[in-house]
Amino acid sequence: MTRLRALLWDVDGTIAETERDGHRVAFNLAFDAWGLPWHWDETRYGELLRVTGGRERILHDMSTRADAPASPADRVELARALHANKNAIYGKLVRDGGMPLRDGVLELMRQCRARDLRMGIATTTSRANVEVLLHAALGEHWDDWFAAIVCAEDVARKKPDPEVYLRALESLGTAPNAAAAIEDSPNGVDAARAAGIPVIVTRSAYFVDAKFEGALAVGPGFDSRRYWQPPTRATNASDDPVRLVDIENWHARSATITRPICT
Repeated sequence: MTRLRALLWDVDGTIAETERDGHRVAFNLAFDAWGLPWHWDETRYGELLRVTGGRERILHDMSTRADAPASPADRVELARALHANKNAIYGKLVRDGGMPLRDGVLELMRQCRARDLRMGIATTTSRANVEVLLHAALGEHWDDWFAAIVCAEDVARKKPDPEVYLRALESLGTAPNAAAAIEDSPNGVDAARAAGIPVIVTRSAYFVDAKFEGALAVGPGFDSRRYWQPPTRATNASDDPVRLVDIENWHARSATITRPICT
């Protein structure tokens, strides 16, 4: 049986509810700043999350709007400028204390550090967004918590392409089956599985009802052991938080099953 040697974290929706409460809000503030009569409510933003990448979402949305620039080049330039403005706004929102980590995440990270289990970041959000979020949550030396940090600027292709996970594995020097990925979205699960990495899903606000093909375990969050499938092996699987031992047990299961769960 291959022992768990690394835990790879997605960021948006997984470490914090950044999509609904951060990025979406910042996009709308950027539209206002540019005098655009555009607004992404929670439903519309949920639809746009099928497209990976902030600039890509803006371009996709513009393709449906009669009031968007007619020229493809002008659309690309507007998307670039809006995205840069949105990232600046997002950074201020986070620095002002508006983006806590999801319950149970910090505790699980601390357990990994106490056990010398290496962690990595594997995300296709920008490095600036990762830095502002984790600096606020973990402190000035947040990057010391992670043995590998792979972000949007480091890859040519975004999730569901596996490139971000393959680069993280290469940086860690870890075999795919010796790692576990923590994800919240179908695109993220597909990316990790395509890299050969077992995946544990902590559902986020926008993927409460999503179907996940081939996940090792799926649950509502790390703050409680309730409602996880398959259940944890803990004798007290009640409102205690998910712990590293639970992650290790699910990971060990990956070597003994031929078909991960689909839920």
